[in-house]
Amino acid sequence: MAYAGFDLLRAEMRGIGSVHSVGRVTQVRQGTIEVSGLTRRAALGDRALIRCQSGREIGAEVLSLTRGGVTVLPDGAADGVAISDEVELLGQGGIAPHDSWIGRIIDPFGGALDGRPLVHGAQECELRASPPPAAQRKRLGARLETGMAAFNTLLPLVRGQRIGLFAGSGVGKSSLLANFARGVQADVVVIALIGERGRELREFVEKTLGPEGMARAVIVAATSDQSPLVRRRCAWAAMSVAEYFRDQGKHVLYLADSVTRFAEAHREVALAGGEPASLRGYPPSTSYQIMALGERAGPGVDGSGDITAVFSVLVAGSDMDEPVADILRGVLDGHVVLEREIAERGRFPAINLLRSVSRSLPDAATPGENGLISHARALLGAYDRAEMMIQAGLYAAGSDPMVDAAIRIWPQLDGFIALPASEGVAGSFAQLSEVLSQAGR
Repeated sequence: MAYAGFDLLRAEMRGIGSVHSVGRVTQVRQGTIEVSGLTRRAALGDRALIRCQSGREIGAEVLSLTRGGVTVLPDGAADGVAISDEVELLGQGGIAPHDSWIGRIIDPFGGALDGRPLVHGAQECELRASPPPAAQRKRLGARLETGMAAFNTLLPLVRGQRIGLFAGSGVGKSSLLANFARGVQADVVVIALIGERGRELREFVEKTLGPEGMARAVIVAATSDQSPLVRRRCAWAAMSVAEYFRDQGKHVLYLADSVTRFAEAHREVALAGGEPASLRGYPPSTSYQIMALGERAGPGVDGSGDITAVFSVLVAGSDMDEPVADILRGVLDGHVVLEREIAERGRFPAINLLRSVSRSLPDAATPGENGLISHARALLGAYDRAEMMIQAGLYAAGSDPMVDAAIRIWPQLDGFIALPASEGVAGSFAQLSEVLSQAGR
């Protein structure tokens, strides 16, 4: 215990240096600040602290380097910054997670947001670490109990899988993420709330997530009023926390809400640094940043744990081909589509099963279970194709036996998607089998 105490003390002293690199503000532009005197010391991505003559201190990040000076992007408004203000170089600044962070709310810099003292770990983790070597990573693991009938059966989630949650605003995305946080089998849950409304943080923690979910969760939050640097850093910091627990051999569930806001934050930073806009206003580096974040999740190497990840994506008008959704879908092991029309008729989660897929199938289920899944999808597909005629009263019973069976079973099958799990995965499949047996009656 004494050794652990010394490690923590060293961690707290790590940021105390005897030598400080200091530059001066030479130019204040719209959004960026030029600094002299740091050219030989600064590196891309370094953190800096601007000390205004008024006494205000503003965090910043090195955005670009030239022989003549350094360009930094401030974390907040540059009001009050004047020529010759002091700028201290802080270095790369990672994050140092600790086991005691479970049950806590932190900011992307590793500071406490819940008003209680926070202990930092002895080892600082990189914000943008490399994923495990591709040739050494384990395969996807066993199927996980999720607490929801649909994900126990029709859309199975396995250990180390990465899925996307594609939804518009206000269709139950946050509630579904909270259900994952409470119900999915995992040792630790790490939640990245990227660009969330400030008023919603406490509601999410106390009401949506609840004490049961918080008991094994670490929340990393950056609210919508914070700078794009902080919002972008939120996703990286949360992933670094997840990697810290994964390297202890634990199974970690990583929930990101949302990748869209991460991409928007990166767009603001990249455009300020002079990168050209291309894909609907997103710079070319957006694709790399999204894929690099996604690749850090997934199975670990032998001897380590795994990170099962759920990335939410805000899609306007259910446009699955918009840039962020299209890029992320290419690196995922499945996607779940939530639709406003389903939410408006009161069924939650508002999953469109026909547009959703889990790439863990068919390996995640037995032949008998795969048969039930295929039968359920076939019936839902038949009803979907004939729905307009059914609703208009134009369908004649007996015209198509499959459609007749779909009509008989549709209310029960649609309701099954909203059910909580009953007695684990086996119980959920028993429920599904009972529902499907009604199709032949």
